[in-house]
Amino acid sequence: MHFNVYFDDETGHRLNAMAQMAGESRNSLIRRAVRELLDGQTRSKWPESVLRHQGFEDFPDLKSLRSELIPPTDDPLA
Repeated sequence: MHFNVYFDDETGHRLNAMAQMAGESRNSLIRRAVRELLDGQTRSKWPESVLRHQGFEDFPDLKSLRSELIPPTDDPLA
């Protein structure tokens, strides 16, 4: 599939320089950038390790700690 993409001069110069430094073609860099953008849209925002996390066994339930909180003496919004 073919597309025409137009860049401003600064972006075009930066793309040319990056392609030369990477030893790749501009088209290759653009394909990779678009692929990474599209892949990022379909992936979860959280890493899989975070999504799998089940908590810590020895960590107390936060609801049980509420009774230990000291209520504020002054209402800062009053």
